Order: sequence, then structure tokens, then C-alpha cells
Amino acid sequence: MATTGPSAEPRGPRRRALVTGASAGIGAVFAERLARDQYDVVLVARSRDRLEALAKRIRDERGMEAEVLPADLTVPEELARVEKSIAADSRLELLVNNAGFGTYGPFAELDPEREELEIRLNVIALVRLARAALPVMLARGHGSIVNVSSLAGWQPCPHNATYGATKAFVNSFTEALHEELRGTGVKVQALCPGFTRTEFQERAGIDTSALPDFAWMEPEAVVEASLEGLRRGEVLCVPGAHNKALAAVTSVLPRAVTRRMAGAIARRFGM
Repeated sequence: MATTGPSAEPRGPRRRALVTGASAGIGAVFAERLARDQYDVVLVARSRDRLEALAKRIRDERGMEAEVLPADLTVPEELARVEKSIAADSRLELLVNNAGFGTYGPFAELDPEREELEIRLNVIALVRLARAALPVMLARGHGSIVNVSSLAGWQPCPHNATYGATKAFVNSFTEALHEELRGTGVKVQALCPGFTRTEFQERAGIDTSALPDFAWMEPEAVVEASLEGLRRGEVLCVPGAHNKALAAVTSVLPRAVTRRMAGAIARRFGM
């Protein structure tokens, strides 16, 4: 079977991918797509029941191994358990750092404990898992890491301040790693989707009812763009023509303009 993705180099033992936040949305679609592309998968999320259902579907429909590794990556001991599993996995070809969540509202009114958990998951867990994966990949001379970021990381995000800041970190971190890893055979990508039809907005408390249909993408299209971009060595992957246009405009406008525009959009749509 032809594969689309980071590499078809290894022979012998089958390739393995580990996906965090695999219980739903982009993470679940990544897991199913990678199994279709002949990867064994390790599924990480808090919900054991959802992971077990996904793992069974992958085994039954794709005939691939699917290991369930339930963990809350905001808890240091559970994060350390996943780090240890990654560092010991000689077959790990692809790490998808997808786990994350957002909060919404005036920052001064948000729960500071939840804001800290958001930083722990979106930033600290991502950094630590990438660090756990890299030594084995570098020793082998191939492997890939996809850090799921967001279009929100391209400009300040009023009423979404912590989330946008965590994703700006992910973009910068990934670009820096790309330069460090140049010539090693190991690839990294920051995947920066816009509005995607998943549970994310509902969980963040964002009312998106006023957004037009053209603003949305399906998670399958996002994953396809990521894997195709990874194959080409694309470091910042923005899926969708409308999102690419927005990212391009944001990149050339003065910061004062982009933050005011972001604030105006949030007020316009009651977000």
C-alpha cells in the first residue's frame, strides 16, 4: 500500500506512531489515518473508554496494533509515564503532539488554575514529549514530530489570550527545532489549522453559530494537509486556502493592527 506521510524508510519491524489527544477530533483522525498508512499506533488521552473503542476499530478495520495509554498530561506523574514510554520505543517513527485545550473570555475573569492547566498541556507536555522522542530519532537518523498548533498562534488573541499565546510558543519552538535538526533526517512541523469541526470550540465555551460555513474545515482535510506537508518538509503547515490567506495577511500587517482586528472579530461574533 502506498503511504502518505513522513517517511517510508524503515524496513523490518513496523513503524509506530504515538498520538496524544487521540480520543476525539484531529487526534482520532490522525490515529485512524496513520493506521491506514500501515503504522501501529499508541493512543494517549484521558478517556480510556474512547481510546479502547478507537483501538478496537483500528485493529478490526486496519489490522494494525493499537495500544491504549490513558494519561492526563497535566499531571506530572502521568506525563512522566508517557515520556518514559516514548523514550524507550525504538520503533517510534512519528509523534503527534495533539493534546490541548482552550479557554475563552476576559482574562481577568478566567479561573487561574485552569489557565495554568492550559499552559501545562499546550506547552509543557508538548515540550517534554518532544524531548523524550528526539534522542532515539536522532540516533536512527529519521523520524518526525507534528506539534498541533493553531492559526490563533499567528497573532494576539483577545478573549483567547492564553490559548493564542501557547500556540505562538508552539510555532516558535517548532521553527527553532527545525533549524537545530537540519540535516539529521528528523522532521518537525507545526500544524496550524483554523476553525475545524471538532469538539474543541464547545469545550472552550466559544459560540461559533455566527461563523459562515466557508470558515470551517473537516478534521480529515486538516490531517491530510499535515501529512502531505510533512512529506514535503513544510515546517509551518496552514491547511486550507482561506486560512493560508489569513496567515499571509497577518504576517505582513503591523502587530497593532492585527491585535485590534482580532479584538474586533471577537466582539463582532460575540466570541
